[in-house]
Amino acid sequence: MKTLAVLFAAVPLVATPVLTERPRLAIAGLVHSHVWGHLERMAKMTDADLVGIAEPNQELIGEAKKAAPNAAYFADYKEMIEAKKPHIVWAFVENNRHLEIVEYCAPRKIHVIFEKPLASTYKDALKIRDLARKHDIQVMTNYQMAWWATQYAAKAEAEKGSIGEVWRLRGVVGHGGPGSEGARSKYFFDWLTDPVKNGAGALMDFGCYNALWSLWYLGRPESVFATTNRLQTSRFPKVEDNAVLVLHYKNGVGIFEGSWDLPRSFQDLEVFGRTGSVYMTQRGVELRAGRGGASEVKAAPLAPDRAEPVGYLIARLKEGKPVDGLVALEINLQVNEIIEAALQSLKTGKPQPLPPAAR
Repeated sequence: MKTLAVLFAAVPLVATPVLTERPRLAIAGLVHSHVWGHLERMAKMTDADLVGIAEPNQELIGEAKKAAPNAAYFADYKEMIEAKKPHIVWAFVENNRHLEIVEYCAPRKIHVIFEKPLASTYKDALKIRDLARKHDIQVMTNYQMAWWATQYAAKAEAEKGSIGEVWRLRGVVGHGGPGSEGARSKYFFDWLTDPVKNGAGALMDFGCYNALWSLWYLGRPESVFATTNRLQTSRFPKVEDNAVLVLHYKNGVGIFEGSWDLPRSFQDLEVFGRTGSVYMTQRGVELRAGRGGASEVKAAPLAPDRAEPVGYLIARLKEGKPVDGLVALEINLQVNEIIEAALQSLKTGKPQPLPPAAR
């Protein structure tokens, strides 16, 4: 099993100057529905100022004003950036626009947060990484599960040897598919089910969680094999709605599912060692030794600067430290690499070997 220290040992992390001013945060785009889970809290932040929201769609602006009525609104994110000079831009745009956002923000020394994944393609992800290095900015990829205490309780059990050497991962992420009704969902649905704007369908939407887990526990795989299904072709005519990934390691394997066809929501991971297993969900962690029954693992609350995305990034910037762990740039670059390999595997019907790691 590889710890984060080992995983990143050969990869230079992006340095960052210390942030000494009161942080200014701006939002670019509202077409990603995850924004609605964060906006009201951002409007009431006490450790930073929400200085602007940019979105050309007036229907989405109307929705945003319900949660942030006092924010300054702009039709163009570039105009907002020039007027408000934010330190951080959190972009809720289509995946294939992530590179565009970094191309504008990086030369201006503006740090960027994206909703997962880092980019719609591995090629774009590499360009984003290079821009971040060149201009000394932080680019953070946000995942809901990165802020779960259970995530770290499960990892701690694996790292301390409670289940023996980790060799097998089995994960499932999914639900019944994205909604398409109402302003907060229909524009999100339009691009999420577009293979260019999203990068794929369920394979990208939920495969990125799976790839992230595999990298976190086992490191970079030797090869990737993928299969997909299209079970709801009338609802999702352009993309797959179910995907299975098999990530092969010299001494291990990751078996993962990402689906828009499930009867309820899942973000479940089971980690197997030679002597036991640990099962993680948002709600709890179960440990099993050998053939014994399950015992609950207590998940200690996360520190405030590790419990939510904005507070975490601000803390890192004030300390002059790079973003690390599940939301870090380098591991999410490798997530895109795995998804790219999965897409190649779908074309050939064979496992796709990974080339030497990019530097």
